[in-house]
Amino acid sequence: MNYIGSKYSLLPFVEAAVRDVTGDDLSRMVFCDIFAGTGIVGRYFKPLAGKVISNDVEYYSYVLNKNYIWNHEDIPGKAAFISELNACEPINTGFIYNNYCIGSGSGRQYFSDENGMKIDAARQRIEQWRQSGAISEHLYFFLLCSLVESADKVANTASVYGAFLKHLKKTAAKDMVIEPAEFTVNGRRHDVYNEDANRLISSVSGDILYLDPPYNARQYGANYHLLNTIAKYRPFVPQGKTGLDSYYKSKYCRAGSVRTEFASLIRRASFRYVILSYNNEGLMSLDDIRRIMSEYGRYDRVERKYHRFKADKTENRRHKASETVEYLHILEKF
Repeated sequence: MNYIGSKYSLLPFVEAAVRDVTGDDLSRMVFCDIFAGTGIVGRYFKPLAGKVISNDVEYYSYVLNKNYIWNHEDIPGKAAFISELNACEPINTGFIYNNYCIGSGSGRQYFSDENGMKIDAARQRIEQWRQSGAISEHLYFFLLCSLVESADKVANTASVYGAFLKHLKKTAAKDMVIEPAEFTVNGRRHDVYNEDANRLISSVSGDILYLDPPYNARQYGANYHLLNTIAKYRPFVPQGKTGLDSYYKSKYCRAGSVRTEFASLIRRASFRYVILSYNNEGLMSLDDIRRIMSEYGRYDRVERKYHRFKADKTENRRHKASETVEYLHILEKF
C-alpha cells in the first residue's frame, strides 16, 4: 500500500538499531509495535522476535494486522475462498457503489462502478460466511485483509483518500482482482489490539517498544477513511464531497498536545527499550524528544537520510522525491 510514513525502505536500519541496543538474539523478546499502520514493521520482526504485540487505533489497520500478525498457522482451503470471492457477481445495491461510485449518482468517484459493485459483493459475502459460522475468525481476517488491500490497488486517488480524481486513472480502470494477503507462519502466538496507544500502554509490557506515531497534522482517519468504511461495512451518512464518516482525531497530530501525550506514553511504558521513529518534518523537535526521553533512562539517537516519495498534486500518481532525515531515538529505561 502507498502509506504516509511507511517504514518499508528503512526496515534494515530499524533492525540494526534494535540489535545494537538489545543484542543479536531477539527470539525470546517481546516486540511491541503500538502505532502499527499497515504493520510492515511488526511483520518484519514477526519471524525474529519471540512475540509481537501490534496495535493501531484505525480499524483498517487492525484488520491488516489481525491477518499479518495474529494469524500464525496455515489456514487450509483459504485459496478456494479467494476464488469464490473473485467469482461473486457485482451488485448495485451496496454501500460502496451507492456512495463512492459515479454511476450511482453520488457525485464521488473513488472506484470505478464495476469495482465498487465487486467490493460490495465480496464484502457482503465475507460477512455472510462469518455470521453463518462457515469461516473461522482467522480466515475472516485473512479474507477481509485481502479485500481491503486489493480494493486499495484500484482506488481512484492520488495515494490517499482525502480526495478522489475527476477522471479514472489507468490503475483504477482495471478490474479488481482479490489477491491473497499471505502471512508468515511461525507457530508463535501474537497479540493485536485496536486501541488508543496511550490507553493501551498501561496494559502491555515487554522488551522492545517501537513507536512510529503520526508526526504532522495529517489525520490518518481522514486520509484512509474509505479503507475503514470497507473494513467496518456499517451504514452511516457520508459527509461532504469526500464522503467522510466521523473519525478518530489523534493528539499526536496537534502541536498543542503532542508533547504531553508523548511524555505520558514514555513515562508509563513497561519496556526496557523504547525506539521512536520520527523524521525532521515532525511537530516535535529533536530537543523536545531528547528532553522527554532522557528523563527516564539512557538516551541516544541515530539518523539516516532517505528519499521519500510523495504524490504530485498536478498529475495523477506521478511522484517526486523529497529528501528526508529519519531519526531513531533510543531509550534504555532505568
